Amino acid sequence: MSERGQMALPSQARHRWGLDSGGTISWIDLGDAVLVVPGRFHELRQELLAVADWEAARRGFGDPELANQ
Repeated sequence: MSERGQMALPSQARHRWGLDSGGTISWIDLGDAVLVVPGRFHELRQELLAVADWEAARRGFGDPELANQ
């Protein structure tokens, strides 16, 4: 990391994400780590919500007490 807070994205990730000529990335602060994702966070959120197992979530993932949380 530079003293200005800049970092380089590894070339493998830039190639895989189609960012060779630049583009948008987002980051998510996990507390003790930062997750870097291609595109905008809103798009990632929509994608994650689309594949979520909502029926399992409603059942509490096997824990009946979680079903009401």
